[in-house]
Amino acid sequence: MTDDTRAAAPAELLVCIKCRKGQEMPEDARRPGAHLFDALAARGAPEGVSITPVECLQNCDAGCTVALRGPGRWTYVYGGLDAARDVETLLDGAARFRDTPDGLIPWRARPEHFKRNCVARVPPPTLPTSEETPHG
Repeated sequence: MTDDTRAAAPAELLVCIKCRKGQEMPEDARRPGAHLFDALAARGAPEGVSITPVECLQNCDAGCTVALRGPGRWTYVYGGLDAARDVETLLDGAARFRDTPDGLIPWRARPEHFKRNCVARVPPPTLPTSEETPHG
């Protein structure tokens, strides 16, 4: 996959809808993660980004959690999110992620929340060869 092909490929924002933000609540209660998904879905995803609800991202005590992934890109997992405060940040970050060939948003271009609340970064299934890897 070339850089141009990867950059044009879609991105996916996975939203944990089971997240309780570390709170005890009844099993049938609408959880904070579901509220975050609803808020994102109501706002609408940027072109080329899909928003997908998922059952659990195993970051239960660190607030609402999402993952950004795309073909040939690094996957990022972010926590500490809130439906009332972070929808625009997430949509902006998802668009920036979509526009990268490898999922690596330059540090200075990342939304502040992304700089401070990254839970994990997972390499793509096939890493580029050293000739394809940007240096610097």
